[in-house]
Amino acid sequence: MQIENMEIKCIIFDCDGVLVDTEKIGNGILLAMAQEHGFEMELEDAYRNFNGRNLKDCFRHIEEAIDQKLPDNFEEEYRLKSFDAFKTQVKPMEGVENFINKLTIPYCVASSGPVEKIRLNLEVAGLLDKFEGKIFSSYQINSWKPEPGIFLHAAKEMGFDVKDCIVLEDSKAGVKAGISGGFKVYGFANGFNNQDLEEEGATLFSSYDELKNLLKI
Repeated sequence: MQIENMEIKCIIFDCDGVLVDTEKIGNGILLAMAQEHGFEMELEDAYRNFNGRNLKDCFRHIEEAIDQKLPDNFEEEYRLKSFDAFKTQVKPMEGVENFINKLTIPYCVASSGPVEKIRLNLEVAGLLDKFEGKIFSSYQINSWKPEPGIFLHAAKEMGFDVKDCIVLEDSKAGVKAGISGGFKVYGFANGFNNQDLEEEGATLFSSYDELKNLLKI
């Protein structure tokens, strides 16, 4: 699968919500746990406020809303519950496997999540073999979206200039990170995030078939 616009030499995928369908799972568990401490938020608002962010930023958002600290074991409990759910419930995003199989240019994944979480989700979704050796995590460089560091790191490690890469994202924080890093960003619209992604400067797509057309594949 050739990309006619050949200044695109590398595709940088976000993971959750772009490669694997995890956002509903993770946000659902986080909201249920936070609700026990008096926090209320609709799932749609969680998509807008939490997706793509460092988990500790999400916890701070919750703590500010309830005006108290969350328990010391809150993160550990969240990770255990979400990892258990991911092991059985994660699926690849529709059309992504076919899209990747036909790519003839390099690609990688760059995510705010820990490496073990990225690998688990890709493995359960049947995509891990496609990304071995090209998995980049914010935890490796201590820089989280909306900072551009993880995308700049991924491009450098893959051996490409920013101008030669595109970023695929589904979160406001992720689009902001890509745009501020100088990347062309395509935003995966899911019905919750369309306006946010467009306002941050992303070119929207709602399926991998649509993305193929946008990239003139």
